[in-house]
Amino acid sequence: MEIIMAYRENAKILKADCLADGVYEIWFETKDIAKTAKAGQFISVYSNDGSRMLPRPISICKVENNNLRIVFRVAGKGTEEFSKMKAGEYLDIQGPLGNGYNLGKIAAEIKAEGRSFDKAILFGGGIGIPPMLELARRLDCHKNVVVGYRNSQTFLKEDFEAVADTDVYIATEDGSVGTKGNVLDAVKQEKVEADVIFACGPTPMLRAIKAYALENDIPCYVSLEEKMACGIGACLACVCKSTGIDDHSQVKNKRVCKEGPVFNVKEVEL
Repeated sequence: MEIIMAYRENAKILKADCLADGVYEIWFETKDIAKTAKAGQFISVYSNDGSRMLPRPISICKVENNNLRIVFRVAGKGTEEFSKMKAGEYLDIQGPLGNGYNLGKIAAEIKAEGRSFDKAILFGGGIGIPPMLELARRLDCHKNVVVGYRNSQTFLKEDFEAVADTDVYIATEDGSVGTKGNVLDAVKQEKVEADVIFACGPTPMLRAIKAYALENDIPCYVSLEEKMACGIGACLACVCKSTGIDDHSQVKNKRVCKEGPVFNVKEVEL
């Protein structure tokens, strides 16, 4: 497995804003984290309140030079604190953490099977949408981004549309924008095709995408969402069921924060 170097920094906030109801963004200025980050990795964000010991894991949305963007939904006291931060303030962050999308390796695996790697579908659902933006920016092929929202608050839609060689399809639960239904409904309605699938979102969505990928014989890589404690693989709080025996635990599980969050969909049970 690739050795990942993580850094702990007291990072300055360059920008903080609300993108939708309960959804916020923060841009950090970093010394080392941004320039070593890969698409699909995450950072641990520490509270300035000493009573909150555990960091909050938040996926990396975008990287520009030494600056790093996260987008998160308020889910508790920690993320509520982060949502109130302002430009010029500081937070301790650690990262980059986890195994992201190793695009060189993925492309080599797909081409070794005699498959093409000319078109990709990037599925994002809910707060699984942000990490797909950096992936879209780094993928060197045509991207079909299919993202699912609850309603018309389609945060990051314009960011995806600004990525070169990208088509964006929207699904909303209430039908206010795009296809009414889920991301697979949008794929079927718009007849979207691809050589490879990447996905991040809630488990029911990933389970349906796995079934779709296997049924259509499309290579598929998923980024799992799990509650984490340490974020570095020590506590085993974020294990998922795997199809093979894990070298670390010697049972059928994998640590989402360490072996993941990105997996070949055939490696994990959903």
